[in-house]
Amino acid sequence: MTLRWRLTLFYTALLAFLLTGVGVITLYLMRVNLLNGIDSELNTTYKQFVTYLVKPVDPNARLPTDGEQRATGQQSSSASELRPADVGQAKLLARYYFPNSSLAVERIEFFDRQSLLDALNDARTPAARNQLFAFLDALRTSSRSSLAVDIDRPITLTHAEISRLINSAEGRLLLNRPVALSPSSEPTLMRLLVVLAPLVSPDSGSALSATPGVLPATDPTRASDPGLSIVYVGRSLSTVQNTLDELKNVVVLLFITGLFTAGTGAYLLAGQALLPLRRVQRAAERIGGQNLTERVPVPQTGDEVESLAMALNAMLGRLESSFEAQRRFTSDASHELRTPVTAISGHASYLLRRTNPTGQQQESLNIIRSESERLTNLIASLLQLARSDSGALALRREPILAALFLSDIVRELAPLAQAQQTTLLSEGEDVTFEGDADRLKQVLINLVSNALKAGAHTVTLRSTRTDGDVRLSVQDDGPGIPADQLERLFDRFYRLEDSRSRDQGGAGLGLSIARGIVDAHGGRIWLESEVGQGTTAHVQLPVGNVPELGEDDVP
Repeated sequence: MTLRWRLTLFYTALLAFLLTGVGVITLYLMRVNLLNGIDSELNTTYKQFVTYLVKPVDPNARLPTDGEQRATGQQSSSASELRPADVGQAKLLARYYFPNSSLAVERIEFFDRQSLLDALNDARTPAARNQLFAFLDALRTSSRSSLAVDIDRPITLTHAEISRLINSAEGRLLLNRPVALSPSSEPTLMRLLVVLAPLVSPDSGSALSATPGVLPATDPTRASDPGLSIVYVGRSLSTVQNTLDELKNVVVLLFITGLFTAGTGAYLLAGQALLPLRRVQRAAERIGGQNLTERVPVPQTGDEVESLAMALNAMLGRLESSFEAQRRFTSDASHELRTPVTAISGHASYLLRRTNPTGQQQESLNIIRSESERLTNLIASLLQLARSDSGALALRREPILAALFLSDIVRELAPLAQAQQTTLLSEGEDVTFEGDADRLKQVLINLVSNALKAGAHTVTLRSTRTDGDVRLSVQDDGPGIPADQLERLFDRFYRLEDSRSRDQGGAGLGLSIARGIVDAHGGRIWLESEVGQGTTAHVQLPVGNVPELGEDDVP
């Protein structure tokens, strides 16, 4: 994965994390605010409901108990002593005053807040607690009055919640609880405010009286101390849930849009930020041993990219100095060696021609002359490599007919091949390309010479056209070369001792020179070989801007 994509993914993931955090926090704060608003409404409704019970706004206002509602639904009007019409009218009136709430009241007689807390603390054993809760459940069930609640599935509290309610400092609980509104409806999630307190008017502080039609007190003499009541005020959370769902959809849509926009922006910004680095990379890729004078551009960004470019230029400067010193030494040493080597060869030849040396002396002089000639060839090769490294290798480009070119090489090397009993062939397409015929002939003669030195019996020169290039191949049936040695053969002074001996005059520079010539033509050279199956050397060159020659154009 490229650096650009890694930066894009990093910034996109970071933004996704931030957007997720913002979305979660937004939903949480919205939920808290909505619940706070509902809690405030519940508290207001609670005060109004208590006032409705203690100080009826209408003489007929009352909240029938669940027992009255159940009995009214089971008995006819003529047999009922509960006056069903009055019960129904009381429910309608209560619903008129509290249209959006579910309400319930449970009376706990014989207890005030402190006595109930003491009773709970005194009930230390599970049996005692169960007995206390059973008594409280009986009191609550017998006195329960509900509005907009299914009386067969009333609002109720667990024993743990009753304990929390009794022990709470304010005598209040806020719960989210499913509540059945009618026998035919599914439970609806509601926010419940549960208050444990004496049923007195919030405004005047007056206690609930024993007036018929309200919640009758068991003992009329306790009208000033009405005991405790549990008041339930519920409000549906469907509006809150719908609002949160819509907000969640909006947040998800914004998240996806923001993520896509951020990813696109991060990709473009990463590309823009990495543009100076790519320029430095492209410039560095163009610089090789023959153009070390070039330098990478230094972007004026004031960051690490600028420092990297400056460091690369400093390194290129050191490399250029080192390469130049090496080339100068090779060139100077070669020039200095040519004169004494020529003198040695000349004097050896003179002694052989003008004197009568003994047999041993003649053998020594022949060795001196042979080695001096080998040194002369080595010095010439070193000078050519020095010119190639410095970029001073001059090319004289001209149109070349591939098939005719290979035929000339075969004709020139035929005597050498016949001396080694080797068959030399040429075949392939007659492709016209542009190049320096003398330099390329030097390359192919070197490749054929290597094949002959390796002991090949058949050497075939072949030309083919490949995707706008021309490929010149030299194939032999020699012993082959191990795969791990193929690329090393292009290193200077490297030789395969088993197939190319020093006695045959090889210095290990031929393939290095060939690669330098091919590189100067803008082509490439490589070897393919299999041990026991022979070797094929390929030289692929650009055709260049030359027309195809007809038969009349062939010299």
